[in-house]
Amino acid sequence: MIDKIKSLSKNFFSDIVTHRRYLHTYPELSFKEFKTSDYVANILQKLDFEVTRNIAGTGIVALLKCKNDSSKTIALRADMDALPIQEINNVAYKSQNEGIMHACGHDVHTASLLGTAFILHNIKDQIAGTVKFIFQPGEEKSPGGASIMIKEGALENPKPKVILGQHVAPQIPVGKLGFRSGIYMASADEVYIKIIGKGGHAAMPDTSVDPVVIAAHIIIALQQVVSRFANPKMPTVLSLGKMTANGATNVIPNEVLIEGTFRTLNEKWREDAKSKMKKMAEGMAQSMGATCELTFAPGYPYLENNPELTSRAIKNALEYVGPQNIIDLDLWMASEDFAFYTHHVDACFYRLGVRNESKNIVSPVHTPTFDIDENALEIGAGFMAWMAYNELME
Repeated sequence: MIDKIKSLSKNFFSDIVTHRRYLHTYPELSFKEFKTSDYVANILQKLDFEVTRNIAGTGIVALLKCKNDSSKTIALRADMDALPIQEINNVAYKSQNEGIMHACGHDVHTASLLGTAFILHNIKDQIAGTVKFIFQPGEEKSPGGASIMIKEGALENPKPKVILGQHVAPQIPVGKLGFRSGIYMASADEVYIKIIGKGGHAAMPDTSVDPVVIAAHIIIALQQVVSRFANPKMPTVLSLGKMTANGATNVIPNEVLIEGTFRTLNEKWREDAKSKMKKMAEGMAQSMGATCELTFAPGYPYLENNPELTSRAIKNALEYVGPQNIIDLDLWMASEDFAFYTHHVDACFYRLGVRNESKNIVSPVHTPTFDIDENALEIGAGFMAWMAYNELME
């Protein structure tokens, strides 16, 4: 069967590339993937998949019911949204939508999963069970399309025993796959701080309550949550990346706005840390004569790969691409809304190498020059089909 799947992946390769290039040319932002959703749904409906649309707005769930009777169901997931980035690549499939680009590889994920659908549809008479294909909107934007799709029943009727997802990795050479068992990616909450003082003339600070100085104290103090309150063995990152103080060279402003993110790998510590930050910031501002409002926009939880499923995935990858093409992944403090699925069902989220230095395909995700070696599409589609086959036939 592995030879058949590899052969089918090779046969469908040009179609998968065509789909990827179309999606890359016409990207759409989070929760606005209307044409993308139509495009994907039409392809699946032509193959007689049982397609349910408009989940979480533009999401799709498609069922492939295989010939042999079985109550076993597995789920495969791809995200469909793009980023608000202006592409500067000089390629035939360059984005035609101004200021929007598939700079995180979601076009790759979607096209690859379509390829997996083609392969599994071709061998459905040799498989027992049901494959649930989840094409999800809004991975890049809180609260995350995954959370909404789960609330709207994407993991029910039927409920999968496992879910698989893959993500491009521009730091990994094409032809290789990366895995990590257990906790892999961090939770992420957005942080918003508003410090309200009393503005005035810069020459008379004694008549003002300077929110800029207070903000500086708070920014430094909040890092103690990371350096002194967090367990040193618990990865924790607080990054405050935006500060707005609309004064002038001779004007102390009335208020300062600060924005950032807080990331960690433990749900209890996540909540404890947020409580400590709020108490610290508000207390410090009050002690200096100002007021402070610190709020959090809850983001994605930590992502945890089921150890048993990941072990099977690595075994399948050894068979599919060989031991020389398996990468051990480190903890990654970025976040991904696939994490929501991992808290509901056994999951494995792995990385697909897309880097090719000889072709100068080396740019990181979320940059205007991101691209992939499209040979990764053949591996991405085929390996996920091989994984799905083995999970169903286990």
